[in-house]
Amino acid sequence: MTNWKEENNKLTKTFLFKTFGEAIAWMVKASFEIEKLNHHPEWSNVYNKVHVSLTTHDKGNTITEKDKQLAEILDLL
Repeated sequence: MTNWKEENNKLTKTFLFKTFGEAIAWMVKASFEIEKLNHHPEWSNVYNKVHVSLTTHDKGNTITEKDKQLAEILDLL
């Protein structure tokens, strides 16, 4: 997990891309991995940036191994 921050019981990171299209393409690609894990992030896109927050809601809004696993997958994309 590279450059993820722990804040307010969440893992957070902002991914930067060259263009809006690249950011959206990454989100679409990530969505397939997210569905496989059935662990959905809070995320937002503004132009070439995608901000991601990971927490496990059914475990009291804490950071769990599922969050760390998804963070690693997102880093690899």
